[in-house]
Amino acid sequence: MSKTTNKYAPEVRERAVRMVLDHGSRWAAVVSISAKIGCAAQTLHEWVKKAEVDAGGRAGVPTE
Repeated sequence: MSKTTNKYAPEVRERAVRMVLDHGSRWAAVVSISAKIGCAAQTLHEWVKKAEVDAGGRAGVPTE
């Protein structure tokens, strides 16, 4: 089993997700913003999907 670490502060993750959601083209925003904060585009995309679940806008199990 692999162990992962959260090297990004929650504030960075939240701001990146907000920036993606405010942008018109989601994938273009994910690619651009992930490059700026230094994470993989797929990682940011997963953060966005999780935020949508937590907000009730997407089916899934919320964080809390």
